[in-house]
Amino acid sequence: MKVSRITLSDRASTGIYADLSGPEIERVFSEAWGSPLEFEAHLLPDDRHTIAATMIAVCEKGECPLIITTGGTGPSARDVTPEATLDVLQKELPGFGEAMRMISFPKVPTAILSRATAGVRGQTLIVNLPGNPKAIGECLPPLIPAIREALKHLAGG
Repeated sequence: MKVSRITLSDRASTGIYADLSGPEIERVFSEAWGSPLEFEAHLLPDDRHTIAATMIAVCEKGECPLIITTGGTGPSARDVTPEATLDVLQKELPGFGEAMRMISFPKVPTAILSRATAGVRGQTLIVNLPGNPKAIGECLPPLIPAIREALKHLAGG
């Protein structure tokens, strides 16, 4: 399966620091998924139009049934990933964000500031993850059963 992972960070996209979250998605998801994966990587600034356009392009190519984003889900002015995602979605699946907040809140009380969401465009599932690599390791594995089920439904199963 081919997965598109999109890191949203003004600073990482300009080379101020390395993207640690995107590679962490690959590591964690590969370990949890259990079958061979190919990743398509994108590193973008926190720009709503650019994020939405990239997600639409990935969906229209039809090669990646899953897009996982990281970053841009907080309350600051430059955090626009959920808005860009909602611009793209045809069906929202808010349970993904709710589950991640429930997982993270007991460990990090500020996790409730995350506005991460998920949903579907065409036959592609899009899931927003937090930008912190540690949070990716905590939040992504418990989502795997729901991701598998959603992908099965989207493929017509």
